[in-house]
Amino acid sequence: MKKTLEEFKAFALRGNVVDMAVGIIIGGAFGKIVSSLVSDILMPVLGLLIGGIHFNELKFVIKSAVVEGGKVVSPEVSVNYGNFIQVTVDFVIIAFSIFVLVKVISKLSFKKAEEEKAAPPPPPPANVQLLTEIRDILKDGQAKKE
Repeated sequence: MKKTLEEFKAFALRGNVVDMAVGIIIGGAFGKIVSSLVSDILMPVLGLLIGGIHFNELKFVIKSAVVEGGKVVSPEVSVNYGNFIQVTVDFVIIAFSIFVLVKVISKLSFKKAEEEKAAPPPPPPANVQLLTEIRDILKDGQAKKE
């Protein structure tokens, strides 16, 4: 059991897992902001431009609610296509934002890779240089003997 807990701790504290968790939390918050933008700002303006339509009220009623004595006996059954339109607009905005973000990150990482490629490799350590010189001297000595 202790080994399992240690393995889990090592897994949870790795950089990639923590980065992913932060990304998920920020993504959730970003989704809420976009949902508010769409439902509270874009859709009312779009509905007004179309003719005073409230998208969240657009629906196709399949079966009306049954009310007896002021109590709902059977609730209304409807297809809420206005809400679907609103959620679709949410998705498109979020998907486009993520696309742009990934594109920017990809471009930045490509530039970084190009800079790393263009940079000359560092010189080998002194001991490796010395061993290379000794090898070359020994090769020259062998070539002269033959």
